[in-house]
Amino acid sequence: MNKGKLVVEELSSSYQLAKDNCGLPKGYKKTEVGVIPEDWEVCQIIEVCDFIVPGRNKPKVFEGDIPWITTPDLQDGGVIAESRLGLSISRNEAKNVGSKVVPAGSIIMSCVGELGIVAYATCEIVINQQLHAFIPCNLIDGHFLLHVIKMRKTYLNSIATKTAVPYLNKENCNSIYLPIPSTAEQRAIATALSDVDALLAKLDQLITKKRNIKQATMQQLLTGKTRLLGFSGDWEITRLGDLCEKITTGKLDANAMVHDGEYPFFTCAKEHYWINNFAFDTEALLVSGNGANVGYVHYYLGKFNAYQRTYILTGFSCNIQFIKLFMERSLQDRIRVEVNAGNTPYIVMGTLTDMFVNLPSCIEEQTAISTILLDMDTEITALVTRRDKTRDLKQGMMQELLTGKIRLV
Repeated sequence: MNKGKLVVEELSSSYQLAKDNCGLPKGYKKTEVGVIPEDWEVCQIIEVCDFIVPGRNKPKVFEGDIPWITTPDLQDGGVIAESRLGLSISRNEAKNVGSKVVPAGSIIMSCVGELGIVAYATCEIVINQQLHAFIPCNLIDGHFLLHVIKMRKTYLNSIATKTAVPYLNKENCNSIYLPIPSTAEQRAIATALSDVDALLAKLDQLITKKRNIKQATMQQLLTGKTRLLGFSGDWEITRLGDLCEKITTGKLDANAMVHDGEYPFFTCAKEHYWINNFAFDTEALLVSGNGANVGYVHYYLGKFNAYQRTYILTGFSCNIQFIKLFMERSLQDRIRVEVNAGNTPYIVMGTLTDMFVNLPSCIEEQTAISTILLDMDTEITALVTRRDKTRDLKQGMMQELLTGKIRLV
């Protein structure tokens, strides 16, 4: 993938060097879709696709073998083979709601709310009124069309009807301008981008698999159901407040953060911010005390500062990483039972101090368990980083390939 990135950068550089005195690259032209190669065409989507506008009524009988597809069934840039809720209807019911059956190979696009979510139909489907179906003719490759529409989301938002919920009508959908290279180049572009999509899908599957393995391992190791080789003896149940010397909170308002500060500033968000002064210099667990991420646990060693609703736990008499892992597994269950609900959910000091922790009496076993689980975390983090970098690379590839800055044929 690094080699691919270098190719993108080198060819893009060549493109810039080829600009003539008019500001356009040699062999390129300015069009409704931007600057594209001279041998590419521009047309509206209606010129290369048939379309299906769905009926306005919802089926009354969900019996049949044709998937009934709504916006939540679309995975942007992915494929549609079934309804997530398992909803299917018959051809007769599709006729009753005034909707035609969408053939396999069509591109489905969301037209209400979040606009321009697209997916490729791998089988016959029926769509609801928040979707629009494009049926490619022989002038355009379906997978190429999928990627082009996905790249034009900003344009779609600009032409949408602006109401409380933005939407695209039939005319909006069918008037979208597209760059059209030769069918051979379309297929080459679609294949290159689809190959990256396939890699992203495999990475997502692997990340999910690793996370599931970690959860199962936590269930076994953090409860003592499975003991590591060489360890025996009883486990003990102890209050969290007795396992650390101090549980306190930060003193600052959430707006105390600064840009490019020197020290981490922990609030109730999953990510940390920055600040120019520190109030703590220690090894600690930090727990989000309210908001959407209530109960989220950070580990930090060093100088930092904290928001007044962030709890700081320090001075552990046991392995701190074991406690973090135990809290990640068990704290949310405790919060669901004891959380103080209101406009903003929050926890109180007793939620932490009186929480019971089940742990080995031997600190070496605590350390061995945490090491195994942290190694799993490291592997998952590396996969997520690789997935995110691949996704960023794909965005760059789309911009270069779908504007003709890089030519594959």
